[in-house]
Amino acid sequence: MREPAVLVLVLTVGVLLGIALAVGAVRWAARRRLAGASHRALPDPGAQGAAERAAVQALVRPLQDTLARVSDQLARAEVERAAAQAELREQVRRTAEGTESLRAETGRLVTALRRSEVRGRWGEVQLRRLVEAAGLLEHVHFTEQAHSAGADGDPTLRPDLLVHLADGRHVVVDAKVPLSAFLDASAAVDDAHRDAALARHATEVLHHVERLSAKEYWRRHDSPEFVVLFLPAESFLAAALDVRPDLLELAFARDVVLATPTTLLALLRTVSYAWRQDAAARGAAEVHALGRELHTRLATMGGHLARLGSSLDSAVDQFNRTIGSLESRVLVSARRLADLGVVDATAADAGLAPVHPITAVSRRPTAAELTEPDAPQATAAMDRHSDRVPYR
Repeated sequence: MREPAVLVLVLTVGVLLGIALAVGAVRWAARRRLAGASHRALPDPGAQGAAERAAVQALVRPLQDTLARVSDQLARAEVERAAAQAELREQVRRTAEGTESLRAETGRLVTALRRSEVRGRWGEVQLRRLVEAAGLLEHVHFTEQAHSAGADGDPTLRPDLLVHLADGRHVVVDAKVPLSAFLDASAAVDDAHRDAALARHATEVLHHVERLSAKEYWRRHDSPEFVVLFLPAESFLAAALDVRPDLLELAFARDVVLATPTTLLALLRTVSYAWRQDAAARGAAEVHALGRELHTRLATMGGHLARLGSSLDSAVDQFNRTIGSLESRVLVSARRLADLGVVDATAADAGLAPVHPITAVSRRPTAAELTEPDAPQATAAMDRHSDRVPYR
């Protein structure tokens, strides 16, 4: 805002100099005219002064208008500058307050994270978020803080997370947050202090690996012979590897797998996929067993239908034989009674209704699945093709 004020000041000085030069030029020109006409008549002093004033006013009036406009613009610029400066001062004040509040909150957070219980809880929360992001369910696919009592005086162990595999085994995950030395390295003002803090940080990570390996979780749980050490930030492992590039090999030699959020999420997604594949395989096996049972029941029902058809054929044969006996022996004697007058031949109930034999024959099942002798062969055929059931 200082440049417009300097520009206006320079313009004002220039205008004033212009006015002074113009007044001097007018007076000089008037004196020349008066000196040239002195041989004709003596000038009137009053008329000469009025003429000079009129000429000066005519010359100065545009300059006065310009100065007035410049003064107005200078006043408006000053008002705008004052408003902008006040707004800038307010913005600077708010920024300073926000920075101070952020610094205080950061200081409190750093102080809290230096406490071991707070660091441990933060690591557990990060671990829980990763497990939920992988699609695993609590008490189904994983268990938190699972106690395992020791034998022969061994201490009770409680890993942060026990991931259940589909085959009944488990993977132990324990969260560690080596943060004190890492914060010291972040707050270091020179390279020497920073390198020393990073060296302590790498040493802390290695000590966590050794302590976790000494617990031998795989002896308490039916799990592979390794345990996962979870670091809740990628920078924790990266800073330690900068100082100790062999840290991963040392951890693998002690049956400890160092995992960050990225690698642990990939591991948990693999476990989730294995659970889905196991559920699909179980469903396919249930469908196969149900199909075998249904096939066996269809074969049994086919045998029942075959025996029922045979019984119907036997009943029809007996019915036809009964009709033959009725017509050849019984009805002959009954007609003779009517001829002898024992019964009235004209009565409504004297006639004997004709009885016709049954000529229809029951249809026997012909499908192989409905014939009882073929049922074991059909079931065996399903067994031979059971390995072709898709598991996807």
